[in-house]
Amino acid sequence: MAQLTISEVARQVGIRASAIRYYEERKVLPPAPRVSGQRQYGDATVHRLAVVIRAQEAGFSLDEIRQLFFGFREGTPISQRWKKLAEGKIGELDARLAQIQSMRDLLEKLRTCCRCETVEQCGAGILRSTSR
Repeated sequence: MAQLTISEVARQVGIRASAIRYYEERKVLPPAPRVSGQRQYGDATVHRLAVVIRAQEAGFSLDEIRQLFFGFREGTPISQRWKKLAEGKIGELDARLAQIQSMRDLLEKLRTCCRCETVEQCGAGILRSTSR
């Protein structure tokens, strides 16, 4: 197994060395063993970082990524882990999409329907439309 320095790993995955240290600090990556005070990494770290980057691109937080790596029983295939976390994330995205559509609808209504001349007029109209 090749031993890589932090800068070599960073170059291979296209991130800064400081990001790798941050991932270790946040316990997304296990701490690297040190040789003469210098961190040494194997190919497994490069592969794990590739998963971290892809998971971030999919919208997962570092806490969720840590769960992907460490939040399942030992031996759980990564495919099952992805499936479980993806289902939750898709639900979150669906809720966000509904919220965004609602916001868009309101903005469209304001853009096309508001004829108020003053803030007071607008506020009064809002109060009327939301009171029951």
